[in-house]
Amino acid sequence: MGRPQNNELHDSFDPVLMELPEAVRWREWMGRVEAVIFAAPSPVPREALARVVGSTCNLDELIADIRDDLRARPYDLVYVAGGYQLRTKPRFAPAIRTAGGGDLRDAGATELTPTEILAVTAIAYLQPATRAELSRVAGKEISRDVIGALKRHGLIDGALRAPEPGAPFAYVTTKKFLEVFGLATLRELPDVERLEDEGLLEPPRPEADLDAVLFAGEEDLNAANEAGEHWE
Repeated sequence: MGRPQNNELHDSFDPVLMELPEAVRWREWMGRVEAVIFAAPSPVPREALARVVGSTCNLDELIADIRDDLRARPYDLVYVAGGYQLRTKPRFAPAIRTAGGGDLRDAGATELTPTEILAVTAIAYLQPATRAELSRVAGKEISRDVIGALKRHGLIDGALRAPEPGAPFAYVTTKKFLEVFGLATLRELPDVERLEDEGLLEPPRPEADLDAVLFAGEEDLNAANEAGEHWE
């Protein structure tokens, strides 16, 4: 007997599960949603999750229950870059680095030099921004090597040519930028004044830490998520 084709498997999939008792159905939905997020290489949009649960399922409440289940686990369910993702809690990052030697997925942000941090921060606020504009913000030249490093990390992209002599590239942040720094949208970026207080919009200092600035309100964000608030 031949194996069922993919379309046959999809046709047999039952998102509603009406034959199950309510409590069992809810737990099955929770398992499905967590499994989909766990298996995904990038944040999973809400629409995709809605396809694996019944139309009567309150997805916000379901996600809240999954988050409650994960409280004692070393990872969280977070909303970043337009979708849901399981993220290792930051306090376990040293253990991951020690065990994986770079092969395992890190809990923290991509390691950047102070100049790269300054450049990607400036792009996030000024985008689209040319290298000349970034150099003016930094008070020193932002080299092509810095731009190249940020592009290799997938944090920025050259969106268009600026209407200036020489038509230089103007750079923008990517969805990966949101994912790496745990932001749902660019609207969650801290106020510019806050970055200036941290010295991140001045010539770079070795102790400048964009990760600390971006995640300073992480507890507030988690509390809002647990209350059922979600960012579009």
